Amino acid sequence: MKEKVMNGLEKFSKAMLSPLSYISAAGLILVLGALLTSTSLSAMIPVLQWTPIKLLGQLIYNCIMVIINNLSLMFCVGIAAALAKKNKQQAAIIGLMSYFMYLTAGNVTLTQLGMLAEADPMVGLYGTGQSTVFGIQTVDMGVFGGILLGLVCGWVYNRTCEKQFKGIITQIYSGNRWSFTCMVVFSILFGFGSCFFWPPVQNVISALTDLIATSGNFGLFLYGFLERFLIPTGLHHLIYTPFQFSALGNSLTVGDATYTGSYIVMMMEYSMGLPFSDGIVWMYTGFTKTFGYFGIVAAFIFCARKENRKKTAAVLVPLAFTASLASITEPLDFMFCFSAPILWVAHACISGLFIVLLHIFHVTGFTTNLLGSVLMNLSAGADKTNYPTLYLLALCQIAVYFVVFTLLIKAFNLHTPGREEVSTETAGSDAPAKKASVKNAAEVQCVIDGLGGKENILSVDNCFTRLRVNIKDPAKLDEAAINKLPNSGIVKKGTDIQIVYGLQVADIKRAVEAQLENQ
Repeated sequence: MKEKVMNGLEKFSKAMLSPLSYISAAGLILVLGALLTSTSLSAMIPVLQWTPIKLLGQLIYNCIMVIINNLSLMFCVGIAAALAKKNKQQAAIIGLMSYFMYLTAGNVTLTQLGMLAEADPMVGLYGTGQSTVFGIQTVDMGVFGGILLGLVCGWVYNRTCEKQFKGIITQIYSGNRWSFTCMVVFSILFGFGSCFFWPPVQNVISALTDLIATSGNFGLFLYGFLERFLIPTGLHHLIYTPFQFSALGNSLTVGDATYTGSYIVMMMEYSMGLPFSDGIVWMYTGFTKTFGYFGIVAAFIFCARKENRKKTAAVLVPLAFTASLASITEPLDFMFCFSAPILWVAHACISGLFIVLLHIFHVTGFTTNLLGSVLMNLSAGADKTNYPTLYLLALCQIAVYFVVFTLLIKAFNLHTPGREEVSTETAGSDAPAKKASVKNAAEVQCVIDGLGGKENILSVDNCFTRLRVNIKDPAKLDEAAINKLPNSGIVKKGTDIQIVYGLQVADIKRAVEAQLENQ
């Protein structure tokens, strides 16, 4: 049972990495767009206000943000393709169609039953439990809906894609089309059911916001804890939105106008040169995004195997800056929230703790976006923001994350990025990473032969640095043959074989697949 659970988690983690692998590349591009569109930076560098540069910045920022804002679709399609054992492109297409059917089923159900919410002119669909995705209004399940749909699609596809029917008419529904037919049924039922089983979950979260608002420092801790803890479910926005964009968080009356929500009040106080009110504490969800992830990444790099540290840093450091400069944390979050849940709980606890500390030490400064935080706090002044204490606490948080994560990773031997096991026959603990490159078909054939030949290979996939192969009989494994194509280690987990090739692994995977197709 334990082995089945671990194998299931391993497959799920691998499937999650498929769509996330693109986010690390998109992150740095997003940071560039954020810098070019920063009002604080453009005030200091007038050339950024030039129309062509502003247009370029908006193009970069918004074109990447459309991906970030639609992670649910990315997960659905990416997970379905990653889990498919063959014809992954077909599974991806079915996943895409399933996602739109799920959205539409929810919309039709809400419309026909008179449950479709009307958008408020001021706050849109906030507070209704619904959202508009690709122009389709339905129940707001966040990324959770896409993840669940992708998992089901991959599972269904593997069990139905080879089904064959006899007869002229029924043959139409054979193979991939039978998989599609099964997902039509599930997507409709899932979209229909979400209108009834998801609102109670949202109501529980709404009840928690009332508890938070009346519980002092405990409420602040709970606020920060839940805002991070609920990210994998996509429900975290139900925690911070009421405080940042409604009167529950703060209100300010200026003449005949009343401004509500901690975010709007904060910006009004800044623009009018007023002292910042205590309601700014609800904006401190950005503190951990801006600073804490540097400590998390430092711990991952430090705990990585010596031979993996450079490539681990190459992948994770850009993501830390993406979190700090663009407040996009999902690429890092999904790297450990499922594979190391104890770290995820610690992460949420530390986030909540530091929101309380910011309040205790009377910090009333900007915390979101490293560049914006520094520029806006300097311009507002230390007397209004107490920013020296803010940045001292930031250094403390980075240190706390580093120490706590390092201790937990070492104590529980958690498989965080860079800590994957390698076989002692091929790479010792101090072995330098070997650069792999496909030179000719003979080397690729050696890898295939070392895995027991084409008939022994069930599936071929890859993550950031590893070729992941599922085989029938582990006894047929020949490591000497595999090592004819240089690698940094071989991991053997029953029928799951992982060969560490580094960042060239995608090229090697394509070469192996091409060789298998030609045999």
